[in-house]
Amino acid sequence: MSARLPQVGGIYIQMEDELASMNAVLGASWAGVKAMTSTSGPGFSLMMENLGLGVMLETPCVLVNIQRAGPSTGLPTLVGQQDMMQARWGSHGSYEIIALVPISPQDIFDLTITAFDLSEKYRVPVLIMSDEVVGHMSEKVVIPHVAPESLVNRRRPEVAPEEYLPYKTDMGLVPPMAVAGEGYRFHVTGLTHDERGYPVMTADAQDRLIRRLVDKIRLNRDDIIRYKETQVEDADIIVCAYGITTRIAQFAVKLARDEGIRAGLLQLITVWPFPEERVRELSLQAGAFVVPEINYGQIVLEVERCAGGKARTMLVPHMGGGVHLPETILEAIREAAR
Repeated sequence: MSARLPQVGGIYIQMEDELASMNAVLGASWAGVKAMTSTSGPGFSLMMENLGLGVMLETPCVLVNIQRAGPSTGLPTLVGQQDMMQARWGSHGSYEIIALVPISPQDIFDLTITAFDLSEKYRVPVLIMSDEVVGHMSEKVVIPHVAPESLVNRRRPEVAPEEYLPYKTDMGLVPPMAVAGEGYRFHVTGLTHDERGYPVMTADAQDRLIRRLVDKIRLNRDDIIRYKETQVEDADIIVCAYGITTRIAQFAVKLARDEGIRAGLLQLITVWPFPEERVRELSLQAGAFVVPEINYGQIVLEVERCAGGKARTMLVPHMGGGVHLPETILEAIREAAR
């Protein structure tokens, strides 16, 4: 089944078959609408094949994953943050993805608009990696009027239909995208293809195509990456958190400050691409990073990689089904400060 998205003129698609749901999203996008779907961990796994297809076809769309505790069906209605690495590496092959992480219902609304804007600008599926607690949370959400002219829309071809090449980049790294049924003829395939969209089974064609798919994200990191910082200016210990764990970490940082420990908070909004430049800068200042996650260590590995041994990195794990206590994070901050 599907439903119209209010104000933005798109389609939300939810079906019993996750593979078919992702297919329908890709088709709806090529028909010219803004399309999205949602799932949780097991459905996210089933959508990975067609997520890769969306990357290869450069199809703007949004996929929301309300993470719960796994593997397999795990704890079907209880919280987890266990799909973060799957978001980056879940589909096979070389590619880049954009993934955003909300911490509140208001965040989910606002970041969904951001996700659509980024997907349209860079012609790539964008992921919203929420967690069950935020997904079931009841809070006030302010829904502003959305002026159509304020929304980002995919660039359309400016050449005549007979001159259109669906994957030719006349400016930048993102090709204009035609709409099915408006007179433009094009071929789309998951195979390695040329500017016409036709399969070309050579190493040279693969090199040109995949480099562009990766570079259109990597070379625009400054435009894509978002994060928030609290009291990091003088921080000796930096808590790096995302999702619902951020809200708990905020309280733990306050408790640490009350004890005289100079702690700060780095909230990851964009997890992929990872804000490695900022983590690297902070590693020159701070003595340690504390990374609370509702898993057994995923994003902490990225923090550790970017810190490069210049700052200690401490994982505060939780296996899911519940969330950290502020005191648990505070104890890790105390240990890091010793």
